[in-house]
Amino acid sequence: MSQNTHWLLPEGIEEMPPVQAERLERMRRSLLDQFHRWGYQLVLTPFIEYVESLLVGTGNEMDLQTFKMVDQISGRMLGIRADMTPQVARIDACRLKQDVPTRLCYMGTVLHTRAQGFDGNRSPLQMGAELYGHAGAESDVEIIHLAVATLACAGIKDVHIDLGHVGIYRTLMRELGFNQEQEMELFDALQRKDISGIDTFLKQHEISGAQHDMLVALPQLNGDRDVLSRARQVLSAAGKEVNNAIDNLERIADLAERRIPNIPINFDIAELRGYQYQTGAVFAAFVPGYGQEVARGGRYDEIGAAFGRARPATGFSTDLKTLLQLGSQSDESVSGILVPFASDDSALLRKIAELRDAGERVIELLPEQISDPAAQGCDRQLVKQGSDWSLAHISQASISS
Repeated sequence: MSQNTHWLLPEGIEEMPPVQAERLERMRRSLLDQFHRWGYQLVLTPFIEYVESLLVGTGNEMDLQTFKMVDQISGRMLGIRADMTPQVARIDACRLKQDVPTRLCYMGTVLHTRAQGFDGNRSPLQMGAELYGHAGAESDVEIIHLAVATLACAGIKDVHIDLGHVGIYRTLMRELGFNQEQEMELFDALQRKDISGIDTFLKQHEISGAQHDMLVALPQLNGDRDVLSRARQVLSAAGKEVNNAIDNLERIADLAERRIPNIPINFDIAELRGYQYQTGAVFAAFVPGYGQEVARGGRYDEIGAAFGRARPATGFSTDLKTLLQLGSQSDESVSGILVPFASDDSALLRKIAELRDAGERVIELLPEQISDPAAQGCDRQLVKQGSDWSLAHISQASISS
C-alpha cells in the first residue's frame, strides 16, 4: 500500500483538535468546580495496576472489558482501568478510613476492549462522584440530584431518570437457587424485556406458580409512580426484602420529587444496570434523541469489603466526551492578543508579562512570520503609541510587524 497510514488510530480511539479540546477542558473545569461546591473532593487513581486489585468486586463483564498485559518488572498481570469506581472505593477504604460520610469525585480516561455504545468509543473520559458512609435514601437522592446538576452544567436539558432496584432481582434469584450461568441467561432475557423468552426459560427449569408469575411480570413493571403500587401486588409473595426494596424506591422518589421537581422519573423494576456489583437502587439519565444513558449510577454497598472495610456507598458516572457532544456550551474559542516580536524592547516585554499575568492569551509574532490574526485566533493586537504599547482591536488598526 503506497498511501501512508501511520496516522491512523485504532478503532474506537480518538484525538481532539485544539478548538474541541479547549471546549472539553473548559467543561472539565466547570464540572470539577461544581463538584467542589457540593463538597466532593477530587482524587486521582492509577491508569494501570495489578489486575486482581483493579477488578475487585466488579464481576465478569468488567473483566472482559479490561486490557491486560504482563508487568516486565514483577511478572504479574497488569490491567488498564476500564472503570474508576472500584479504585475510588479503595481510596475510601484503605487510605482515608473515615467514620463520617465521605464525598469523592474523579475524572480520567478509561479504556475498554470493546465499544459499549453505538458511537464506537472505547476510551471514555469518565467522571463521577461517590458518597461513602451513609445507607439511607437521602444519599441516593443527593447523587441523583448531583448527576442532574452535572448534566445541566454541561448544557444538557430535558433529562429524565429511570429508577430501579437490583435487590428485587437478587432476592428472587436467591429463592430459586440458580447457578451463575442460569442466572445470567435469565438476566439477559430480562434486559431485552423478552417476556416469551423468560416464560420459556422458566418452564424449561420447571419454575411455576408464584415464582414464575413474578419473574414474567418484571419486564412489564415500568412506568410512572403507579408502578410501585402494582409491584407490591405482583411481588407480594416474594417476601420482606422485596417489599423493603419497593419502600426504598418510594422514599427515594418522595425526596427526589421535592429536590428536583422538574425532572420526570420513570420506574423500571427490571432495570439492572451494573447488576454484577450494584446492590440497591440504580438509575440512569436519558435525553431525547440519544438512545443510551448519558449518566448512570446507584448503590454498591459491598464493594469496600474486598479492601477490608465495607461501607455503604452510592455514586454515579458519566462520559465527558458524550457531554461535550450533547451539551450546548459555546463553541467560541478563547480570543487572543497578537504582539510583535519583542526582541530587546523592555517596554513591550513588560506589557506582554502584564497581560499574561492578567490571564490574557498572548501570541508573539516570530521573526519573518507573516501576520495572520485569524489563523492565530486573535481579535486584538498591541500597537505602539509613542513610547507606550496599547491594545487595539484587529478591525481598528493594521498589525505592526
